[in-house]
Amino acid sequence: FVIATHLLIGRYIKKGYPHYLTHPLYIALVSPWRPTMYKGRILFSQIMDYLSYDVFDYHVKKHRGNYKNKRFSCRDQFLAMVFAQLTDRSSLRSIEATLRVNQHLLHHMGFRCATVSRNTLANANETRPWQIYEGLAQNLMRRAQKLYAKESLTVDIDTRVFALDSTTIDLCLKRFFWAPSRLSQAAVKLHVLLAIRGNIPEFIVITNAKVNDVNILDDINYLAGAFYLVDRGYVSFERLYRLHQSQAFFVTRAKRRLRFSVVVSREVDKTLGLRCDQTIRLDSFYPRKYYPEAIRRVKYRDPESGRSLVFLTNNFSLPALTIADLYRQRWQVELFFKWIKQHLRIKTFYGYSENAVRTQLWIAISAYCLLAIIRKELNADRELHEIQEILSASIFQKMPILQAFSSVNTKKENHSLHKPPSLFD
Repeated sequence: FVIATHLLIGRYIKKGYPHYLTHPLYIALVSPWRPTMYKGRILFSQIMDYLSYDVFDYHVKKHRGNYKNKRFSCRDQFLAMVFAQLTDRSSLRSIEATLRVNQHLLHHMGFRCATVSRNTLANANETRPWQIYEGLAQNLMRRAQKLYAKESLTVDIDTRVFALDSTTIDLCLKRFFWAPSRLSQAAVKLHVLLAIRGNIPEFIVITNAKVNDVNILDDINYLAGAFYLVDRGYVSFERLYRLHQSQAFFVTRAKRRLRFSVVVSREVDKTLGLRCDQTIRLDSFYPRKYYPEAIRRVKYRDPESGRSLVFLTNNFSLPALTIADLYRQRWQVELFFKWIKQHLRIKTFYGYSENAVRTQLWIAISAYCLLAIIRKELNADRELHEIQEILSASIFQKMPILQAFSSVNTKKENHSLHKPPSLFD
């Protein structure tokens, strides 16, 4: 009965539901037999249930990832690398040693190979196209976006809000000579457009560290009605005007030497920290040429630090205080960078080539999205870092995944949503 229900319900609702094992109809019919279902299944195998192998196989076939590779497929490579991310393995030798100790469980984890060798895994990271894992990560990002689309914000606003920023990952120039950033250093940049609802990446680009952040604005397809929060490093009036013409809104900080003329000045409540709310036009030749329309200028004094900040936006309908609160949400992208650097393996790499680095980064993003999808679909009352720690410590345990989350009592600390110390950081 369990097998028949599994097949029939899965056939009719799998395409319309992200993970049919959590569908209410499936749970209602099979719940009396759920302990039997999970008997013998380790947690890692249950985590991989949330992965769409159809999408993965499509990208493998598209980029010919398994060409002349029969013993160690792209799927085996991905499973080994995701395992390394979830359990924080420090090196290829550590991955090899851990999996060989548990070699009798490789089949249950989803591996098709008999063993995982560090040389084989290193060669796969060097030669398999990183575009395979980029396509998979983008699919997982879209799935997570849909799950978190109705998350609440601290700002009273119905539209979507994105924060754009980049983080630099330092490398050794002697090893990573293909990514020079300065005279004696090497680095890559991770550019992320983060959806504030759920802290899920919407758009990611990995570039050389020499690429200017403002150039990333050329690669974004803006969503009409959405807000894009950027810092002063992205102030390019030519690009901001393109965003404005896309009927989207931006909130950014004004540079100190901005020349402008006040068109309209509105009254503000200075007890709230506001100092002015103005409609201005740019006076400098090139800024006025590239952005010929009026811009809203809001000045706010932070009561915590006593410092003042000037915002520029093309939205004239929201209250001035809401504009300041919106910019505060940009802090979430900084917390996202902090989270992935602390909990995922992206600061040290298992290979030295560009292909190996990009492969590891995209698989790390896939692991982050998988954790976010699991948290949402299972309605787990846990923070993301708690889920990662629980799975890391019990990755080989045979128990239902929900039981793993409910059987561990940890002190709840909101590491992913820390309040920023100041609006100006």
